[in-house]
Amino acid sequence: MRKSAYIFFISAFIVVFLTCLIPSAFGLKTVSKNPYLGAIVIDAATGKVLVEAHADTKGYPASMIKLMNLLIILEAVDAGHISLADEVTVSARVSKIGGSQVYLKEKEVFPVGELLYAMIVQSANDAALALAVHYTGSMEVFVDLMNKKAQEIGMKNTVFHSVHGLPPSKKQLPDVSTPRDMAKLCREFLKHPEALKYTSTKVRKFRPDAKVPFIMRAHNHLLKDFEGCDGFKTGYFRAGGFSIAATAEKSGVRAIAVVFGSVSSKIRDKNARFLLSKGLMEILTNPPPPVAKVAKKDKASENADLKSETEYIRIPKRAFKIIVTVNVVVIMLLFAVVFFQRTKRKRY
Repeated sequence: MRKSAYIFFISAFIVVFLTCLIPSAFGLKTVSKNPYLGAIVIDAATGKVLVEAHADTKGYPASMIKLMNLLIILEAVDAGHISLADEVTVSARVSKIGGSQVYLKEKEVFPVGELLYAMIVQSANDAALALAVHYTGSMEVFVDLMNKKAQEIGMKNTVFHSVHGLPPSKKQLPDVSTPRDMAKLCREFLKHPEALKYTSTKVRKFRPDAKVPFIMRAHNHLLKDFEGCDGFKTGYFRAGGFSIAATAEKSGVRAIAVVFGSVSSKIRDKNARFLLSKGLMEILTNPPPPVAKVAKKDKASENADLKSETEYIRIPKRAFKIIVTVNVVVIMLLFAVVFFQRTKRKRY
């Protein structure tokens, strides 16, 4: 009996010990800090850094990576590769994804535009995967596009491994980025003004014709209580903490703020508000010097300038001939005089 109890105790101890080892072996190290892991504020127009704190510290952007998804899809629409009206058929793989979602069902069909709203407003992982597969045929190919675009716009410390930002499984790697890199993405994002219609939406119905429509609500609280805020996106999972990329416009200027890895959503939002306010005031009180504009001249004035530059060396054709003739005669006379003098010396 004592032997059985001893074996049971040892076995239980081993199980508990191994269970404690699992998070360190397969889980992600928690990187969130108080008040945040890193942050940055930039002038959206110039890219000038207004405020930064550990802006190159790597963290887990989580659902913020869906901004890259939206950028790629909008560029594909602009290029005519796909249309917002294109119909997307939901696959079995898409219907089984977890986390935040709009609960897409296998074989359901939705237009690209509606899924974009679902991906940004509700942060729907199923919508993100459905769009990626629709455009490229597979998640892996779409992830490759995400990484190529990241390098193209200078996101040197960013690597994507998913299209949704969920915590990785045991055999996967996490999406990694920095506040500075995410600010670069947001600035690139603003080259498509129509993108703000997705990031500024607070509430929207999904499946509006259903008996009970799904009500999507934006996770970005600054849309409600920060004047001029019209984007962008939040992100969260336990190891990465609470993050946000936000933008606001005031008196014709725009700032972009990124807060990475806060310990709570309240602390994240508080710092995002402060940094956005500080950034906007910095731009308004210290505007960049005006760029000197060079007046364009029409062709007539350009021809007149060219004429004035070259006219002073022009000589009438008749006068030119006379001058040349006189010069030739003078030169010939000089040669004749020299020849005559040499001949005269030889005689003497």
